[in-house]
This record gives sequence, structure tokens and C-alpha cells, in this order.
Amino acid sequence: MTSCLPTLLCIMRSIISAVCFLSLCTIATGQGISKTQWYSETNTNGIVIQNSFPRGGPYTGPTKKHFNYTHLVFFTRVVNETEAPIELTIHFSADSTPIPNSPDTFVKLFLPPDTMTHAKQSVFDYGVAPLKSFDQPTRFQRTIKPKEECLFNIVAIFYQTIATPEYRDRRGNRAELVLKGKDLFYRIPPAIDWLPCGQIVSRR
Repeated sequence: MTSCLPTLLCIMRSIISAVCFLSLCTIATGQGISKTQWYSETNTNGIVIQNSFPRGGPYTGPTKKHFNYTHLVFFTRVVNETEAPIELTIHFSADSTPIPNSPDTFVKLFLPPDTMTHAKQSVFDYGVAPLKSFDQPTRFQRTIKPKEECLFNIVAIFYQTIATPEYRDRRGNRAELVLKGKDLFYRIPPAIDWLPCGQIVSRR
């Protein structure tokens, strides 16, 4: 019996170590999501959409003939809590949208090619690099399996068509992706109100 004691102690230590490791993994995985402060969060029939607060500042990417370029970067998390795969499709035309009550000021929306991850939440501009094109439409399409998530960025570029010594009030520093039925809309009130931008379709 005495000779078996060291072996039993080793086995018990191994079990305790394994349990502690699994507990840390579970906590660490949950903390990456639970600590995020979302600007808005909705659950529509098991499809969860969470929208971040913005990052941004002066825009240093390629520009053309306009003035006072600035940008905001957002990220959105879509979680499929249904029992069937869903197909997410988002597209922006790169058209300019005038900003109400801010003369000569416009905004464009883009889907950058950068891959968004939870680790990039603390990175400048969520890790998004300057856009290579300012006039091309952008599109994003993913199939999200049950109990899986999809993260992606949306960039808003603001500019003025007339040079002024100061930035005009661009307003619209909050944004959200909204699902109504199967249709998706993007909002940056008051600049953009209910812009159709895609769909979420169940593959049941």
C-alpha cells in the first residue's frame, strides 16, 4: 500500500493540473468576448449582431481632389445561434452620401480586405490598413455555421468638396448593422439612415 502512494499522488496532481488548465482556457476564451463594450447588440430569431464603438482620425490613404479627409473604423460580430447555416452578404457601392446640415461634406462606406479578430480589438484602427482604392464597390460574403461567429470591419471615409480652414461637423460617430427580416441595413445617424446593404439568408 505504501509503495502505491507516490503513484496515486502523481495521478492526483496530473488530474488537478489538467482541470486547472481547462478552466483557464474556458475563462480566457469567454473573457475575449465578454469584456467587449458594444455600441449596440440585437438578437433576431437567433442571429446576434454586435456593433463596436469607432476608431479613427485623419485619413492618410489614397485620396483624390477633395479636402479634409477623415475616417472611422468599426467592426461587427455576427453570431449564428440557430440550428442551420446562414449566408451573410454585405455590399457597399462606394457612392458618396451627403451629410445633413453639414454643407459640402460627404461620407463613403467600404469593406476592407483585412481579417478582423478578437485580438485586434486593442490595435489602432482595429488593424485596418489604408484602402488602396477610393472608388470601387466592396462586397463581403460568408457562410456561418450554427454556433459559429463572423467578424468584419466597415470603414467610413469623410471628406469635403470645398477647402475650409476647419473640419466641418461630420457628425455620425456611431454606426450599426441592423437586420430586418432577412434584409440588412447600415446606419450612421444622422449621415446615413437605413442604407440597404445586404442580406442574411438561412440555408435550412
